Amino acid sequence: MSSTAITDSPAPWLRDNCPCGACRDPRNGQKLFQITDLPAGLSVGSVREVSGAAGTAAGAGWEVVWEPDGHRSLYPADWLDAHAPGGPRGTGGDGRTEADKELWAAADLAGRLPGASWDAYIGDRSVRIQALESVRRLGFALLRDVPRRDRMVLDVAATFGFVRRTNYGELFEVRVEPDPNNLAFTGALITPHTDNPYRDPVPTVQLLHCLRNEARGGDSGLVDGFHAAALLRREDPRAFDVLTRVPVEFTFTDARTELRAQRPLIDVDPLGRIREIRFNNRSIGTLHESAPVLEEFYAAYRRFGELLLRPELRLDFRLTPGDCLIFDNTRLLHARTAFAESGARHLQGAYADLDGLGSALAVLRRDGAAA
Repeated sequence: MSSTAITDSPAPWLRDNCPCGACRDPRNGQKLFQITDLPAGLSVGSVREVSGAAGTAAGAGWEVVWEPDGHRSLYPADWLDAHAPGGPRGTGGDGRTEADKELWAAADLAGRLPGASWDAYIGDRSVRIQALESVRRLGFALLRDVPRRDRMVLDVAATFGFVRRTNYGELFEVRVEPDPNNLAFTGALITPHTDNPYRDPVPTVQLLHCLRNEARGGDSGLVDGFHAAALLRREDPRAFDVLTRVPVEFTFTDARTELRAQRPLIDVDPLGRIREIRFNNRSIGTLHESAPVLEEFYAAYRRFGELLLRPELRLDFRLTPGDCLIFDNTRLLHARTAFAESGARHLQGAYADLDGLGSALAVLRRDGAAA
């Protein structure tokens, strides 16, 4: 980067990123000033190139003297190259939008379900990195031969984050209950859906650990909701737009709980990139909009619902005892076929969050690079 590129950078942005010890705590890198502490009329007074010997640990850099306060900032050249305004990072994402995902239909994953054996996942850093990266990139990973003991799902969650406790507890039992407060606890067919859309924030990671599955039926299915939403955007842009704008009230009520959250079925970031899907026909409450908006919404809702049921989008498989499925609940819709309630089928589930998973992945990579 040349000195001209520095002077062309917005002064408040460049000063806000000053790495000196007066601006950032050297122990943790956190800023020691507020944006309102910067002088009014801030501008670059002078720029000179410096070598590593002049104080940049990473090598060459540029020293900026600011006006009107005379503050000196030293920017490593590699930092400037990586963060220049308008550079590649400027259009990147935070790992949560479609821009950072590999979208898929069922045929795209034929013969290559992402995952690993439990022993390899626990014992090999590279295997764990690959599995967690699969959750971020593809939306899920399947761990096999996980010990079939009670509450083991919590131990799996602890390998990458923290359990999100809900009204169902720190874990929940997916099995037939005599007086169920949710259709998940019956043998009924469950169509592709988001779990807990009535929460704000929604649990972003879900785990399902299979302890028994001897029932006739009860096969699992996954649909890439980002891929489905991208198809809707291509095939029916108007319907896509409606589903990103109209807020939907999701509700859940039982004897001890009353939850509600209002979000669109398809959430996009400020650049219009798909970021979150909330789709659960069992939990949608009554919409309160004008008649024209309701007409438009229900036409788009039906269109998206039909698209999500396309057989080519759904990846079907059967969880066997010892399998633990980890998936992104803000992207993948999960489903199951009906099963005979006379057969033994028992899964234990838990919720966690993508920020914890992303942190664990970053630390694994960082520690691996330092080893």
